[in-house]
Amino acid sequence: MTDDLEATENPRLFLPLSFVDVRMHLPSQYPVVTLQEFDAPHRIISIPVGLAEGTAIAYAAELIETPRPLTHELMIDILEAFGVEVVTLRIVDFVSGNFRGEIVLSGPEGQKSLPCRVSDGIALCLRQRPPVPITASPSVIDQAGEPA
Repeated sequence: MTDDLEATENPRLFLPLSFVDVRMHLPSQYPVVTLQEFDAPHRIISIPVGLAEGTAIAYAAELIETPRPLTHELMIDILEAFGVEVVTLRIVDFVSGNFRGEIVLSGPEGQKSLPCRVSDGIALCLRQRPPVPITASPSVIDQAGEPA
């Protein structure tokens, strides 16, 4: 874990994104999560994810209850049991077609950030009530963003 002050970029420089959806785009075997830049020019970021992660994200976005906790639901329960909140997901880098993220947590020890897969971060953010912000560095949006 790193202190928030040691984060990849200044948190004020991260731009908010809206979750749009998660879909299968045939003939691909993997779901794609679509995020949209909150402010103009409203560029779209498409993030391929694993099938299990795509399912977890879809369930979280649609508020679908499961008979037994999914991994991300369990993680939220563990965090809550120890008084830790998910603050935000930061998408910090886009290299060779791969997104890198960090999840920012706040608890009794203060605020910390942990590297994470972007798909896991999205699932955790959408599982919170209300959902917590998903953000990206301007360089990620510049590199991976597509016109809306």
